[in-house]
Amino acid sequence: MEIVKTKLDGVLLIKPDTFEDFRGSRSEIYNKDFLAKNGIDLDFVTDDYAVTSKHVLRGLHGDDRGWKIMSCFYGKNYSVVANCDETSKNFGQWEAFILSDLNKWSLLVPPKYGDINMALSDQTVVYYKQTIYYNVNPKGQFTYKWDDPRFKIWLPVKNPILSQRDEEGKYV
Repeated sequence: MEIVKTKLDGVLLIKPDTFEDFRGSRSEIYNKDFLAKNGIDLDFVTDDYAVTSKHVLRGLHGDDRGWKIMSCFYGKNYSVVANCDETSKNFGQWEAFILSDLNKWSLLVPPKYGDINMALSDQTVVYYKQTIYYNVNPKGQFTYKWDDPRFKIWLPVKNPILSQRDEEGKYV
């Protein structure tokens, strides 16, 4: 397993070791001891996944307390992580990653960072490991409009498919 720093403070790209042979492949995507030895000692309490159709955009969402690890188990996903801490001098900075079932990469996302996930294949399955329990409208969770001009986020699809929450950039 390899941990790669990104340009965003606290956001890490995790690249697993993969074993492949004639039967297929096997990858370890989470190892608590390995992460702890590398300064990432977090208590994850829930695992969730989202199944998404091509060109559907989820986000820009996040919260003030929880850490998450995101991976794409099936398909190809355009993942954006953005600093949403309005008190930070780095507010609005973002970085994009392609997560897929082929590269098996994961992203560690700290609190006060939001993420966008957009399916680039006919269907994706994005897996989340989180340090707080998910709630549809928890205190401390935030939503920004996906095309908020303060972020200037580039997307590979100009007219994504959106939920009402993502279209309006707020809880509805």
